[in-house]
Amino acid sequence: MRNVVLYHLMSLDGVAYEEPGDWLGDEGDHLIDYLGRVIATQDDVLMGRGNYDYWVKHWPTSDFEPFATFINGVRKHVFTSSALTAEWANTVVTNAPATDYVADLKQRPGADIGVHGSLGLARSLMHAGLIDRLRLVVAPAVVGQGRRAFEAEDVVRSWALTDVEQGRNGTLFLDYSRK
Repeated sequence: MRNVVLYHLMSLDGVAYEEPGDWLGDEGDHLIDYLGRVIATQDDVLMGRGNYDYWVKHWPTSDFEPFATFINGVRKHVFTSSALTAEWANTVVTNAPATDYVADLKQRPGADIGVHGSLGLARSLMHAGLIDRLRLVVAPAVVGQGRRAFEAEDVVRSWALTDVEQGRNGTLFLDYSRK
């Protein structure tokens, strides 16, 4: 069975990094290397409609590597309840319930399935027990407000820490597997 891997950039107090800001800090090559290792294991990406609409305007012309080449080439499964004509290469649009769709996708041959951003989708998959690994980049900052990566309605789950790295500026790179 394939793993669904949730990759998030967040603050110490759990605020998800969604827009450029100065609180993430500069971990330079360490962050790029970590991201490269995360995406190297993935051949499908799941995203909600809002994330798709935002990213389709940016990534097709971006030169931020290694993510630009990855996200432009990987199969992207977009969950939406409204009509969407896919403008981005390798995009699969579905209005199926995300939990059913992802449970089926996990059974198919392939590598890891990534979730990058798409907080609402990530929460519903977490609640359904479909997230197998967490790859978290935790910046040494308390932001105080903003959308949280994890909310109170998420089902309590135990995770096993499988790896931890520290960047030069104190950012933590944490890998967890579901127990």
